[in-house]
Amino acid sequence: MKLRLGVIADDFTGATDIAGFLVSAGLRTVQLNQPSAEEVLRTAEISEAEAIVVGLKTRSAPSRQAVDASLEAARALRTAGAKRFVFKYCSTFDSTAQGNIGPVTDALLDDLGLDFTVVVPALPVNGRTVYRGHLFVGDDPLDESGMRHHPVTPMTDSNLVRLMSAQSRGHAIAVPYDVVRQGAEAVRSSLDDARSGGARYAVLDTLEESHLQTIGEACKDMVLVTGGSGVGGAVGRVLASGMDRSAAQPAPTDSWIGTAGPGIVLSGSASEMTNRQVARYRELAPALPLDVGRIIADGPAYLEEVLAWVGGNGPSATRLDPLVYATAGAERVRSLQREHGAERTSEAIEEFFAQIAHGVLENGYTRFVVAGGETSGAVTQALGVSAFRVGPQIAPGVPWMKSTDGRLDLALKSGNFGDEDFFSSAQNTMREGRNFHDPR
Repeated sequence: MKLRLGVIADDFTGATDIAGFLVSAGLRTVQLNQPSAEEVLRTAEISEAEAIVVGLKTRSAPSRQAVDASLEAARALRTAGAKRFVFKYCSTFDSTAQGNIGPVTDALLDDLGLDFTVVVPALPVNGRTVYRGHLFVGDDPLDESGMRHHPVTPMTDSNLVRLMSAQSRGHAIAVPYDVVRQGAEAVRSSLDDARSGGARYAVLDTLEESHLQTIGEACKDMVLVTGGSGVGGAVGRVLASGMDRSAAQPAPTDSWIGTAGPGIVLSGSASEMTNRQVARYRELAPALPLDVGRIIADGPAYLEEVLAWVGGNGPSATRLDPLVYATAGAERVRSLQREHGAERTSEAIEEFFAQIAHGVLENGYTRFVVAGGETSGAVTQALGVSAFRVGPQIAPGVPWMKSTDGRLDLALKSGNFGDEDFFSSAQNTMREGRNFHDPR
């Protein structure tokens, strides 16, 4: 088996995010969503994968459930041959109010017999940076960005040292920019000092792409690294640079052939960027906003109406794929949650998207562009797809993926990823047969 790296991701779009970066780094990568241990081992044996990314739905799950699922994934990856691991969470460090990132990190450290790791959520290419231990989204501290009002995982603190220390068992320290800019040896020395001084986690300042590579080099001997897709890509590049490919298949290229058939865009994310993407796409393509009240009160009959609308706005040589969306601004989301209950609203919307996906699949649809982590999880499960071959990136953190049986193409987009034209540019690239490129 050629497996070099195992990744545990706390949601499906996060898994897609890091998988795309690993492919760009030069590693043949397969993504599995909520697999059994047997599926992980079988995939490692037959796929020639050098990295396997396990996507879980643990970001907003109860802490104990998140820990148990993450440990099961890590143990399956270890049995399959992985020697290095990345625990991947969002570049905005969000989970539950109590926090799942700390408990899962502690559990993985204990299970692997380790006492120290790094915390690197930064993704500069998408505007996520860390300075003096504080996480920024663009020019704003995390707690002053749109994440402060996120309807599911609001973030009211930008200090990663404080956040990590509060939700974990150990002590966190910051490795400042002044050290990181000096290079990998300086960072490695600082990490050694932190560990010997009793720290369990080190938060590393990261202001630009080159800092990620510095951190990747400094952490090349670490068994467990935690963070976002940026540091995952850096770890992947370090691993790929040391591999002998003389007897191996080539790493993924930047060409991608789409599966013939109609497509649909499904959007459940409430993020600021997805709201802008939906607003832009509505100017270009047929778009249907979902009525949450009808989903809850009259689901089956409403589903038939929605599927009929999709069918009436389907395949065309000149028209973009139809959009069905529940995306709304923060105040509208809060209003729906007050009216119907937050948990009931979220579950009803997810289940309805799953039913839409299953319905259009039966009607021959083969291409799905999906926005939102929970929506992506519901859709992929409804499609019966748990394993993907990962292709080149459409935008940083969003690759095209193909089900391993070759019948479906999917792009699973985390809420704030991509630019305003993401939905249309993804389809245009696929339809026109242009070669993909790494947008970084």
